[in-house]
Amino acid sequence: MDEKKAILIEKIESIINEVKAYSAELPPSKFSTYLSRKMNFDFTYLDLANLFTETELATVEQFILIHKIEYVKELLLANELTLTEIALKLHYSSMANLSVQFKKITGITPSFFKMIKHKELITLKVGKIIF
Repeated sequence: MDEKKAILIEKIESIINEVKAYSAELPPSKFSTYLSRKMNFDFTYLDLANLFTETELATVEQFILIHKIEYVKELLLANELTLTEIALKLHYSSMANLSVQFKKITGITPSFFKMIKHKELITLKVGKIIF
């Protein structure tokens, strides 16, 4: 991969990670629109040029969605917000939409994820394996 492509991919990843790490709220617009504006490129160029997909094995949209779901997991584990509040915070149209995307990415529902993680924590504290 040439240097120009590597720099573009690095910049995309950096923006995605920056928003996740340093912002309590994701941009109110669609993330693809935000990314396009931030990079000064048309989103279709970023997505269809295969620059990102070649190295990350995911489209920019898929990469963003995966990162959003990782953030949802963090918020669920923090146990400070309800799923509805998380959906609002991350600009999902509804809790149901968030749940569908969560299951599509992880293969499990958000409530099942919380239950599994809760059992893992109990296992660590008690020292027993719980199935």
